[in-house]
Amino acid sequence: MRTYLASGLAVILAGCGATTSPAPQSASSVVPASIVRVPSASGLTGLDRVIGKDARSLVSLFGNADQDVFEADARKLQFGGGTCILDAYLYPPSRGKEPIVTYVDARAPDGKDVDRAACVAALSKRK
Repeated sequence: MRTYLASGLAVILAGCGATTSPAPQSASSVVPASIVRVPSASGLTGLDRVIGKDARSLVSLFGNADQDVFEADARKLQFGGGTCILDAYLYPPSRGKEPIVTYVDARAPDGKDVDRAACVAALSKRK
C-alpha cells in the first residue's frame, strides 16, 4: 500500500514542476529611436497639425501640457480639455535630433476612444 501511495504522490508532485515565463521588458529594451519613422500625412487627415511636429509646436498649438513624461529617448505630452485627452508620442528621428510626434492617441475623459483629428481641433481652441 505504501508503494502505491508513494508512487501516486510522486506523480502528483511531478506535475508541479517549475515553469518558465518570459522575462519582463525593461526600459533598456525600448526600440532604438534611429528606426522610428514618421508616418506619411496621407491617411492622417486632420493630424497633420501634430504629426512630425516638435514639443514647442505642440505647446504653441495647445498651450502647456498637462503631463510631460520622459522614458529613454521617448517623450509623451498629454493635453486635456473638457471634451477629450490627447497623448502625443515624440521620438527623435535620428540620434541627436529633436524628438517629433510620431503617433497620437485620443480619448474622452471617461476613457472611450474619440476621433483623434476632432480632438486636435477641439484642443487647439483651448488656449
